[in-house]
Amino acid sequence: MKAIGWSVAFMLLGMSVSAGILSLWAQLAYGSVGEGLMALLTPGPEQVLVAGLSQLLGFAFATWFVGFRKLRLGRSQLRLAPARTGFRGFGVGLALGGGAAALALVSAVLLASSHWSRDSGGAGDYLVQVGKTFLVLAPAALSEEVMFRGVPLVLISAALGRGSALVLVAGLVFALFHSLNPGVTPLGMGNIALAGIFLGVAFYAPGGLWTAFGAHLGWNATLAALDAPVSGLPFDIPLLDYCTGAPVWLSGGKFGPEGGLLATVAVTAALLVTLRWARKDSI
Repeated sequence: MKAIGWSVAFMLLGMSVSAGILSLWAQLAYGSVGEGLMALLTPGPEQVLVAGLSQLLGFAFATWFVGFRKLRLGRSQLRLAPARTGFRGFGVGLALGGGAAALALVSAVLLASSHWSRDSGGAGDYLVQVGKTFLVLAPAALSEEVMFRGVPLVLISAALGRGSALVLVAGLVFALFHSLNPGVTPLGMGNIALAGIFLGVAFYAPGGLWTAFGAHLGWNATLAALDAPVSGLPFDIPLLDYCTGAPVWLSGGKFGPEGGLLATVAVTAALLVTLRWARKDSI
């Protein structure tokens, strides 16, 4: 109960600080909190970037206050690996997440009639936009790792065991957080829960939080770079136009690959590889 209580306190504090930062931004950018928040209801890069940065700052503060100050947790307990290990873990995680996303998309092309067609813009436009999209997606991915694979996962793992915590916190709660995404389906929710468990295992692999961050960003950025929706959120990428095929239960449809069974296979493969690699952890 104590672990649950502190986890709830962590979430409430993080959300409160995030909401305060978001409201301040809305006031400064739009001259009205109401107008600014209404503008953020439209899915797009601005929504992802502003919400991600607000969330990151809010939950970084909650991690410091609850994790470090109140509970006296150390950096190793919160899986904040040293720079060298963390950088390597980030790179491996990026490859794992990106590889899984590419596998899901290529499988959809081969098995579900999905395809790419030529869009406007050249190679230079493509590279610039992909770089911008990567930077937009990074704060959101890191904020969700701090939120779900940080203090709550560590506390619930200590209380209930790592396996239970991965299913309940890293998987179930993470999926519920995305339940209002545009076009979400039951299979999409299941895949997001599975992805959350995969990221939770990455959290316990060498590199800790930075490995999970890399895997999360790798998945999201690869989908966006190939013009596929990310959890229902579309990204406008020059040069390429990705069209999802049928059947939707394989390709994922408008929700993106996460709404299809092929993503289930791809994420499961990444999870199995990460489980094996996590045995090498030393922090």
